[in-house]
Order: sequence, then C-alpha cells, then structure tokens
Amino acid sequence: MVENKAFDTILVLDFGAQYAQLIARRVRECKVFSEIVPYNISSREIKKKKPKGLILSGGPASVYEKNALFCDKEIFNLGLPVLGICYGMQLMAHFLGGKVAKTDKSEFGKTRLLLGKTDSLLFEGLPKKQNVWMSHKDSVTFPPLGFSSTAITESTPVAAFEDLKRNLFGVQFHPEVAHTPYGLEILKNFLYKACGCLPSWTMVSIIEEAVNYIQETVEGEKAICALSGGVDSAVSALLVHKAIGENLTCVFVDHGLLRWGEPEQVEETFRKHFRINLIHLKAKERFLKKLKGVTDPEEKRKIVGEEFIRVFEEEAKKQKVKFLVQGTLYPDVIESGTREAARIKTHHNVGGLPTEMEFEKVVEPLRLLFKDEVRAVGEELGLPEEIIWRHPFPGPGLAIRIIGEVTPERLEILRKADAIVEDEIKKAGLYRKLWQAFAILPCIKTVGVMGDKRTYAYPIVVRAVTSEDAMTADWSRLPNEVLEKISNRIINEVEGVNRVVYDISSKPPATIEWE
Repeated sequence: MVENKAFDTILVLDFGAQYAQLIARRVRECKVFSEIVPYNISSREIKKKKPKGLILSGGPASVYEKNALFCDKEIFNLGLPVLGICYGMQLMAHFLGGKVAKTDKSEFGKTRLLLGKTDSLLFEGLPKKQNVWMSHKDSVTFPPLGFSSTAITESTPVAAFEDLKRNLFGVQFHPEVAHTPYGLEILKNFLYKACGCLPSWTMVSIIEEAVNYIQETVEGEKAICALSGGVDSAVSALLVHKAIGENLTCVFVDHGLLRWGEPEQVEETFRKHFRINLIHLKAKERFLKKLKGVTDPEEKRKIVGEEFIRVFEEEAKKQKVKFLVQGTLYPDVIESGTREAARIKTHHNVGGLPTEMEFEKVVEPLRLLFKDEVRAVGEELGLPEEIIWRHPFPGPGLAIRIIGEVTPERLEILRKADAIVEDEIKKAGLYRKLWQAFAILPCIKTVGVMGDKRTYAYPIVVRAVTSEDAMTADWSRLPNEVLEKISNRIINEVEGVNRVVYDISSKPPATIEWE
C-alpha cells in the first residue's frame, strides 16, 4: 500500500490550501484513489505516477503577486483532465491566456450559483440554480481562448469554465466542502466522465491490495507488528495476520504511558479473540528512566520512538525477525513534514524513528489511508467496535499529555482523570460524536480550598474536539452538565487535583494534542 499500483489515481496539487486534504478525502469518498503532491511537481514526475487526472487546489496567494505559487505549465499539455478549484482555476486562466483580477466584490460563504446555457460536463444532471461555498477576492474576468463560461454568480461573471476539447475545467467555488450541496456530484462528473476513473477504491479492494503488498514485501519471512491497542496498529495487525498467518508475532509494549485498562483490553482482543501470537513486554521502568528530567515535547517523542524501536530490535533478535509492521497513516506522513507541508510535529512512528535500525524493512500497510478509511477496513475485518471507535491516542501516550517531566505520580493522576473524562462522555452518549476527548496535566500547581483548608495542587485540562481526519478540528461544545460532572468527579476522586479547565481552541491555530 505504500505505492499505489492497482487503482486509478487522481493527483491533488497542493497550493497551500486549508482544504487540500479534504479534496483528497472527497475524491476517495467517490471510490477513487487520490494522492496529495506538491504544487511544483514536474510534469515528468506526474507522468511517472500515471494518474487519470489532476486537481489543482485553492490557496491563499494571488496569481499576479510576486510570491505566487506556480505549477509546471506543461501539466496542461499532458493530455490529462485537469480541474482547478478557486486559486487552481485562476492559475489555469492566468497560464492559458485568460484574465484574473481583484474585483470590487469579494465572495465568502454561501453563494447562489446560476448555470449558463452552454452544455457542461461538470454540472450534467444538476439543478440550474444551486448554492455553493465561495472564499475569494480575485476572480477570472475573462476565460482563456477555447473555454466556455458555464456558471455565474451575482458578483462573478465566470464562476466556472470548461474546455471540453482539452478536458480542462475550473470552478471558483469549493465543491469539496459540505456547504456546497452538489459538490460531490460535481467531483463525480469530473472523476467518472472526464477522467474515466472506475470506482474501485473500496474496502474489499484495499484489503486485497494491502495483503498483496505485505506478501510481496515479506516474501515468506517472519514479521513483528508494533501493537499499541489503537485502531491503526490493530488493523495493521489483522492485515498482516491475514497475509502471513503464523509468521506474524504481535509485540505489545506496555511502556507505562497507556490509558486506564488498555493493557488488559489488548490481551483480551488479540490473544483470545483473534488468537494471534502476542508477546506482552512490560517496559514501564525502562521508558520512565529514559524520560526522567525531559520536558521538551519533541525530545519526548524521539525518546519514546527510539526506545520502541530498540525494544522491537531486541525481540526481533530473539524471534529472528527482519520486518517491523507499523500503523502509520497518511495524515501522520503529511504532518511529519513532506514536500507538501511544513513539519507541524514529529509523529513517533514517522520522523521520530532513529536513522539506523536493525530491521530489513518497516512495513506500513496503512500509510496511504485516512483514519475513516482505516476504521472501515477494521469493520470489514471484524475488529471489535470498542477498538474501531476508540479515540486516537498518540504513540508517546500520556508522556505528551503531561506538560513537563513525566513521573509515576503524574501518570497516575492523569490516567485516573482521563478515565473519568471518557466515562462521562460515554454516559452522555457523545463518544462516537467526538474525534477525541481526553485529559491533560500541566505541571504547574494552583491554589484552591478543600475542606476549609488551602490546597496547592495540579489543574487538569479537558480537551474534546470534533473532526473528520484530524487535519483540522473544532473544539466541542460539550453540554454544561457534562462538564460539571467531569469537573466534580475529577476533583473529588483524583487526589492531587483541585482545578479543572476546558480547552476551547480549534485546529488551526492550535493542534489537538498540547505537545
């Protein structure tokens, strides 16, 4: 699955858009594989990938500014269908002889779109009048030669255009967002009718391709799977087990940084339910010793990531295993820094790996998948619901939810507080509606009063967010009564805490995790 060879592919050229990842996900919802690539990818590199079409994302720049992001102009001569969205449409017009200008009227938010009289491939079968989501100051004022304007708005005379002879298309609005009701149909028209893509990116085909990839990579050798108990590593384990059977050994490292009850759940699911070879390594003291005195979050991530690898190397020597399997996802790769995106933070199973490892190869069957796709694969494989829908948990565990040095006392406090947050969220019927809900322990102490006595104890921060893929997230408006129950229980049941606060920051500008 690291390199897609079996599916029709659409490349999404990322011009710094906040919606680039969403475009890729929407294409996949249409059962077509998509890959995000840098805006300046060369036409030669595009040819090597053999895509069926290209989508140019939006972006914050203006095509006539000095710092404008330009793609390789030759991509329009490759004979591939191209769809430009917002900035992508403006760039296409700019390169091919049209005119782009800053107009007197900007459009932001819901806008009424009126289709033109010209036959349109993108809008085939759709209403003549429809709402779309706009976000722009610049507009195409005159389309390039050979293009027809296919839609207008009150403020934009060229809200969409097409050149059917060259299979080039542009829309000023954002079809990828939910606020454009017919956006998915517009994308399907481009994918199926313009690009000739087949809707073959299905869970069954993904599983088949992943199994083939694993078998071709491992070639009858033995492998160790880094099992954490979360959905990513769990799905990876089931895929590898499906591919190589008894040649898989799952290694579960209890580093002492896990949530309440997680070690027991892992044992129950994989040893008893799936009957997979499982080695449970209890390495709490080893990890805490390495983390002693460390407060820098990036250093914590690298320490945990490297120690994980060292533990696996030691076990691999005993088992005579050459291959390490990990549950790395596509958003992990993007956030850890690629040509498409600046590094936000190092994920322990991507950038946090040591440069030299004693494994022949790291096998990552989920590296091209978003979280929702992983869950769908897990359901297809029969993974229990409590693991499929378990909220995401970082590889370094509670180490990066303790803001400061990690100690046994702080871990115990945070683990109990976190269990209360999860329990109350589930009781309120909100667990499946949230992307994540958890507790954070900042290593500061605040003054309080308990039992008529002055206290000096830790605060607990509660974080709950909604999201589709963790690339963006909004803080959840939890009901006041739920927050009240969480606060009361934590203060009353967790010794060493006298204050609970709620994080109301979205991503961006914040990240979901604090470290």
